[in-house]
Amino acid sequence: MCNCGKKRNLFTQQTSASRPVIATQQSMFMQKKEPALFEYTGSTALSVIGNITRKNYRFHFSGDKQYIEASDAAAMMAIPVLKKII
Repeated sequence: MCNCGKKRNLFTQQTSASRPVIATQQSMFMQKKEPALFEYTGSTALSVIGNITRKNYRFHFSGDKQYIEASDAAAMMAIPVLKKII
């Protein structure tokens, strides 16, 4: 006799038991992160477009501070005249 129904029920029980864990991990990953504060150390004005949000960030003078979205912050750290404060 075929044992397919029993295996199907066992598989269904196993996969439904693991779903809450996956959902919890996804919700932790998808949490919105706080923006980072950057200070401009250059001598003139600077405009930068965020590589993820496509938001335009404008630094008007040396010492100007702007909050940068968390998704754009990593790319901003690669710009030598921008210094992450927090």
